Amino acid sequence: MNPRPTDDFSKVKSHVSSPTGEALEIEPRSESSISLGRERYVSLATFKRNGVEVRTPVWVAELDGRYYLFSEGKAGKVKRIRNNPRARLAACDFRGRVRSDWLEARARIVPDAELIERVYASLRNKYGLQMKIGDLFSKLSGRYEKRVIIELQVDRPPS
Repeated sequence: MNPRPTDDFSKVKSHVSSPTGEALEIEPRSESSISLGRERYVSLATFKRNGVEVRTPVWVAELDGRYYLFSEGKAGKVKRIRNNPRARLAACDFRGRVRSDWLEARARIVPDAELIERVYASLRNKYGLQMKIGDLFSKLSGRYEKRVIIELQVDRPPS
């Protein structure tokens, strides 16, 4: 599968205007200059059985050097992770438009209740009122208990 043209950020530059109207070039951020834990949205790429990549913008929290997110337990991304733990992460906007290099990762469903509570606390701390409102509506509709927490361990290149 050929990567999308936007996957190679080494050759892409953004053009913006300064307050005085002059054109400025902005280099996209590389994986070494970002912390996905600080990003508002992260694109999660998971893989179907046939190897096709599926991208989804998600909220993540960083905890103990790993990234965590929640999803409905029967969602496609959860099914794909159960079948294949390979995943990729990149900073993105709320529509999923990628803004950084991709990081390779291994994903798993978290079974530990204590860790799950820590992850939710971290997500609530990061996303504030939005997360609390989402939790409230999920509880009222009966979907809260159907959620799973996904842990992503980023593959670090050998030093």
